[in-house]
Amino acid sequence: MSLSIRNQLPGTVTAVHPGEVMATVKIHLDGGQDLTAAVTLEAVNQLALTAGTAVHALVKSTEVSLATGRVDGLSIRNQLDGTITGLVTGAVMASVKVSMDAGVITALITKEAATDLGLFVGSDVVVLIKATEVSLATA
Repeated sequence: MSLSIRNQLPGTVTAVHPGEVMATVKIHLDGGQDLTAAVTLEAVNQLALTAGTAVHALVKSTEVSLATGRVDGLSIRNQLDGTITGLVTGAVMASVKVSMDAGVITALITKEAATDLGLFVGSDVVVLIKATEVSLATA
């Protein structure tokens, strides 16, 4: 199967915490960073997710936010440090490539946000991803 989702980060499940309908899945990405995904229990069972399962964390580029530093008091679980390695600004949107220990991730943000944040190639950023926006795939 081929996917249109460009952000595909390989890693290994370290823990699964089930709830009534959803579960949080902790993933140690191959680059050393940690990520949390919130998926349905049905998905956990269908994918047979347990500690040690190899997965790819999938995130649409439109679901990736950026900050110029760590953010306290925020419900977003995933804050990954990185450096901007590519920046293409259009009339309305900007495509930002961020190199992280876990790999490269793309964020699509508004041109206005990119300007307001003063983003440039080489600047350090924090990639923000809600756990509910992380999908998981197994081989």
